[in-house]
Order: sequence, then C-alpha cells, then structure tokens
Amino acid sequence: MTFSRRSFLAGSSALALSAVPVIGRAQSDSIIFASILDLSGGLDIYGTAMADATALAIDDINAAGGLMGKQVTLKMYDAQSNIQFYTQYATQAAAGDRAATVHGGITSASREAIRPTLARFKTMYFYNTQYEGGVCDFNNFCTGSTPAQTVAKVVPYAMNKWGKKAYIIAADYNYGQIIAQWVERFVKEQGGEAVAVEFFPLDVTNFGPTINKIQQAKPDMVFSALVGGAHVSFYRQYAAAGMMKEIPIASTTFGIGNEHKLISAEEGNGLLAAYSYFEGVQNPENAAFLARMDAKFGDKRATMNELTVRSYEGAMLWAEAVKLAGSTDHAAVSAALKSGLVYNGPSGPITIDPQTNHAIQNVVLGELKDQEFNIVESFAAQPPADTQLVCDLKANPTLSTFYFENGLAAAGIK
Repeated sequence: MTFSRRSFLAGSSALALSAVPVIGRAQSDSIIFASILDLSGGLDIYGTAMADATALAIDDINAAGGLMGKQVTLKMYDAQSNIQFYTQYATQAAAGDRAATVHGGITSASREAIRPTLARFKTMYFYNTQYEGGVCDFNNFCTGSTPAQTVAKVVPYAMNKWGKKAYIIAADYNYGQIIAQWVERFVKEQGGEAVAVEFFPLDVTNFGPTINKIQQAKPDMVFSALVGGAHVSFYRQYAAAGMMKEIPIASTTFGIGNEHKLISAEEGNGLLAAYSYFEGVQNPENAAFLARMDAKFGDKRATMNELTVRSYEGAMLWAEAVKLAGSTDHAAVSAALKSGLVYNGPSGPITIDPQTNHAIQNVVLGELKDQEFNIVESFAAQPPADTQLVCDLKANPTLSTFYFENGLAAAGIK
C-alpha cells in the first residue's frame, strides 16, 4: 500500500462548561484518575465493560504500591451516551478534580467534545478506542487501532476469500463516514469496487430496505462499520433473511461491543474483523489479565475485546510513564511516554509513536465461529501509518487538532 502526504481539514467542537455529579470521591493525598465513559444509553454496550477494565487497572496499580507513594483514586463519570455530558465532565475533571489524567470517550464525537477542553487545561488525555485516525494533539495519546493498522488488514483478506465487489454500510458520523472512505480506498487498491455506500444514524433499527438493496446489488461481501446497540439489529435481520450464507460480512466494529454474544452462532458465523486484541491472544500477560478479571467480576465479566483491554492497557501505560518520570507533571509524563517506553499487556507490547502520540501495536485478524473469534492471522508492531501522513508532533510539538475531510482525494491518499 502506498500513501502520499497532504493536509486534512481541521475541525473543533464548541464546549459547555457546567459540572455534574460523579461516581466516587477523591482523597487529598491521592492521585486523581478520571474516566468518562457511557455507562448507560445506547453506547453502554461498549462503556460498561471498558469501565470494568479501567477499575481493574486502578486496583492493580494500587496493589503494586500506587504511584509516587500515593494511592490512585478513580473518579468514574457516566456520560449517558450524551455529548453534552462529555463536555461538562471534561471540565469538571480538569478544573474541579484536578485529575492527573483523563481516560475516556467512545465515539469520535465524544472524543472531540473532550479533547479541546483537556488540551486547554493541559490535563493529559488518553483515548483508548479504535477510531478513524487523524488526531494530532500534544495532549492526547491514542492507544486504539487506526485504519492503516486494522482496516488495511481485513479488507484484502476478505477480498481474497470472497471476491471483488463490496457493499459498505456505516454509522452516520465522523467515524463511519471516514472509515467508509478508507474501506473504499483499500477495496479499490485491491482491484475491487464498492457497489454502494450507505450511512445510518445511531438510532436506526430497521435495516429491511438496505438488506433488499444488498440482495439486488449482489456484492461478494458487505463491509460494516455500524456502531451501538441499535445497529445490532442489522445482523439479526440480515441473518433472518438468510443472507449470511449468501453474502458474508467483514466489519471494522463488530465484536467491540460483544455483539457476537448478543446474536446466535448461526447469525454470526464466518464474520471477519481485525483489532489489536481478541481473547484468544496467547501470552502470559493475557492469561493473568483474564484470571484477574474473572476474580473481580465472576460470571458478570464481559468478553474482553480491544476497547476493554485498551482501557486497561492505557491506564497501565500511563502509570508506567509516571513511574519512569517520577512525577505526574504533564511534560515529564509526556516525555516518558515518548521515550520508547514499552508496556507488555494482554494484547502484547505497546509503545507510543512520538510523531503522532499513537500506539504502535500488534494486530490480529479473526473469524467468528460459534460466538468466538478465532485468530487466523497476526501482525506485529503495526505503526499508525495513516495519522503519520498528517501529524508530526516532533516538528510541531504544540499542535492540538483533528485532521479530517469529506473525501480521501482531498487528502491525497486515494
């Protein structure tokens, strides 16, 4: 795959400043770690398990003696799948709590509500969610996978397996719109074509008309970037129409909300996805992590996926940087993160690319069978090559923006 380098357009969000209640209370002799996630509402299929993994990370940090002789206090905010609450909580965490770091956001919209506020307060922000790439912010460390790390792996694998014609469906906001363009670009790069691209608001539950269109278009496969609890309806309706056996699905999002546990084996068998982590990753760190999750949550423990594991690993990576710096000072911790520090977590070794503040990480490609993802291919130490096109924090260390666009041609990468 080849890339050329040009600018994306920069975007920002307006912020509200009112504060709201939190779960938990801080102690004056502790270090404050703030988490802002959707624990209720349509995105809680992601947020509740991410919160559980975050809680385990704080337990593990404190069990090992804390940081700098202090315990770490977790302040957990529920954004209730409401962007306004994200803006409120980010200000509360930075100005009210004086948090040493904030970890949170699930959708790109929630990230963009948090990010500018935390940059202004210089409160270190970790976004631990796989996303569309393009954040270039001195204050924001992105540990989730980006398209060049995962989408670039699943598209050629699916096309080699199924054929050249793709039908793309995606959530109708930044993530879905941009990911759809990446999928289309990788499909064309493999000599294929996108026969259609459709977008859906997060609250859409009726996919009958689209399934009819897919039947008429007769693609070789469907690429899905659907998001949230409502969109799980697509997979059920698709399977009920007998489509999984006729036109298979590859996805950039399926499984990170444990959707494969919400539908039957028959409804999901054969689906392909690529992330930085599946439960089947084999290493001692993952075995120990899963055992601790079992001990803490028992039969209420969710199946672990990239979002949950990165919530844990993002917290642990920050803690290792604090230890290395000997301080929670923003500049010192940032320098430690960019120093080549490696954290060996459940997904494998993670290090921060100092050019982009994004993770260099392993990637695994999985095929769904009987509600479990079986790893069919692995890729070590994948760089965030997409964001490296537009972001150079070495040359411009005070940048705080999100590069995005409405067409890959405008970015010079088509």
